[in-house]
Amino acid sequence: MALKRLALRDFVIVRELELDLASGFTVLTGETGAGKSILIDAVQLVLGARADNGLVREGASRLEVTAEFEVTVAQHQAQHQNLHVWLSQWLAEAGFDNLETLLLRRTVDVQGKSRAWVNGSPATATQLKELGDALVDIHGQHAWATLSRPDAVRDLLDAYAGCDTTSVRAAWTAWRQCVKALEAAQASQGQQLNERERLLWQIGEVAKLAPGADEWDELNAQHTKQTNAQALIEAAHTALTALQNDAHEGSRTAERLASGDVISSLSKAMDALQSKAAIEPEFAALSDLLASSLAQLEDAAHSLNSYLRHTEPDPARLAELDERMALWLSLSRRYKRKPDELHALYTSWQTELAQLDAASDLGALQAAEQAAAKTYQTAAALVSKKRQAAAPKLASSITQAMQGLGMSGGVFEVALTPTNVPTQAGLEEVAFLVAGHAGSTPRPVGKVASGGELSRIALAISVVTSQLGSAQTLIFDEVDSGVGGAVAQTVGKLMRQLGQDRQVLAVTHLPQVAACANQLWVVAKHRHAGNVHSSVTPVQGDARVAEVARMLGGATLTDVTRAHALEMLNVA
Repeated sequence: MALKRLALRDFVIVRELELDLASGFTVLTGETGAGKSILIDAVQLVLGARADNGLVREGASRLEVTAEFEVTVAQHQAQHQNLHVWLSQWLAEAGFDNLETLLLRRTVDVQGKSRAWVNGSPATATQLKELGDALVDIHGQHAWATLSRPDAVRDLLDAYAGCDTTSVRAAWTAWRQCVKALEAAQASQGQQLNERERLLWQIGEVAKLAPGADEWDELNAQHTKQTNAQALIEAAHTALTALQNDAHEGSRTAERLASGDVISSLSKAMDALQSKAAIEPEFAALSDLLASSLAQLEDAAHSLNSYLRHTEPDPARLAELDERMALWLSLSRRYKRKPDELHALYTSWQTELAQLDAASDLGALQAAEQAAAKTYQTAAALVSKKRQAAAPKLASSITQAMQGLGMSGGVFEVALTPTNVPTQAGLEEVAFLVAGHAGSTPRPVGKVASGGELSRIALAISVVTSQLGSAQTLIFDEVDSGVGGAVAQTVGKLMRQLGQDRQVLAVTHLPQVAACANQLWVVAKHRHAGNVHSSVTPVQGDARVAEVARMLGGATLTDVTRAHALEMLNVA
């Protein structure tokens, strides 16, 4: 899954450039400031690095970078086959087309707005970064600066060990939360006890009332009825009297005669119309209308009779309602709430009490803390086991790589020291120790190694760790700074060796490294009509000899430097 093509447009000082890249070991050379690292910056941008409008070439509206990867599988390399499977699954899950090539494209305009595409479909910078982390492994020229940082050292060992610390970090976070809850409960026991007593007293007071959700409205309605019971009975009796005469009365009063018997009168009218309906058809419809009215009046009379039989003033019930409503009003005034809010207030106090009891249950909190601690210890122990198994292997591999980098007899160690307090990263601290020559005691890298030694150690680590990754394209950006002579030749051979089964790109100032390359590209800066731009040219034959000679002797080429360059190329 090598990088097949890289195209740039209006990127920094590059107007337009398209590179067809090959497998094996490719070196980029050129004068300082010619733009060699610009190409690395372009690769990083198209692989999800932060967008910066300062990268847009002056006078242009936007930059564009396109990277095309050839999706092929090396049958003899399991890690490449795994990468191919992962890529296919990733593309399918993300909704991108799975093509024979993987095409990544990104643009950035002068306002800093960035857009990205994967196989022609819009994508995010995060998605580009996910792909970039899997496809390309970039080693920068300041890799040595991380050798004294505990987190970087630990991450490097974990990557070598294939160790995922996500579960440890999650378990540690959960454990800390349990510890904080327990400590808070222990520290505030007195305050919580006072709060609990207050809630219990308030709940006890309101529990005497035990207010229902809609009880206040019901009480108001019942109280109004009881207060007006006699008036309601009189109204019902008057209405019933107006509808019908009392059958048990022997004589009619003047008032009854005046009001008339509505039901009886309607019945007589209906009978009269029905008797003549055969002669006058309109009477039939009128008779039906009166029959309907008569039925409704009889229903009303029946209901009024029933109401009067079951309704009477109830002074005891009224007194009971007065007493309960007085308690409602008293509690509402005490707690400064409307009467209809008492039920919600009572319920909220009960909820607070339950939560307070749970928060102050030291036994439960201690059990939760112990369970969380056990989960953390289990996860951390698995990580420790992997680190302990990987540490000597990593140390041995780096020690072996150091022997050819001018540190013969040097020893590299990976020290694991148990921490006094467990951390989210595990149960041990990781440190890199080095002895620069035979017989010396390994000590922390940053304290005993010189700048040149740090660069070589970082290079050895880069070589060792890059052999383990699944990325098929490796990029080294001036990681060989600070070395020279035979060591530089060893660096070149190591990179050429890596290029046997991977694509390796390196930016270098060392002729020994350039001589070992399978392909040599020369980056040059040109000035035209007041504008500066860069070009990249592949060189072979005499042109390659001339470039290596320039790196050996400077701008002025002599027969000696040419001969030396040719010899270096032949030896490589």
